[in-house]
Amino acid sequence: MILGLGCDRDTSGKTIETAIMNALASVGLSMNDVVAVASIDKKSDETGLLSVCKQYGWDCTWYAAEQLKKVDVPNPSDVVMKYVGTPSVGEAAAILRAGGKQDDLMVEKYKFRGSDGKHATVSIVRVKHE
Repeated sequence: MILGLGCDRDTSGKTIETAIMNALASVGLSMNDVVAVASIDKKSDETGLLSVCKQYGWDCTWYAAEQLKKVDVPNPSDVVMKYVGTPSVGEAAAILRAGGKQDDLMVEKYKFRGSDGKHATVSIVRVKHE
């Protein structure tokens, strides 16, 4: 599985990890099913996101807003567009990284608010094997 991740600035690793676990569990998967993560390049310095990727040994691919903006997604957001320049981060990043399309999303946009008051979103796409 490929995870597409989005989060508020300075979201804790615990919030991001919990969001991921909950999203995976909603479709009967676990952390062991994840092979890689993708997000917007503006999140490449997020310590919480980076710590979760490091803890689980996941490679993370970062995409520019211009790349993400070109991906058709089921849940575009005007708020996300306002702040990062693309209507989707998690869904678009997961689709791009997996080389798929929006129909490949197993989890479209799981939203979670942690005890730190910060939000994280998780989208899941199954990797296609040739």
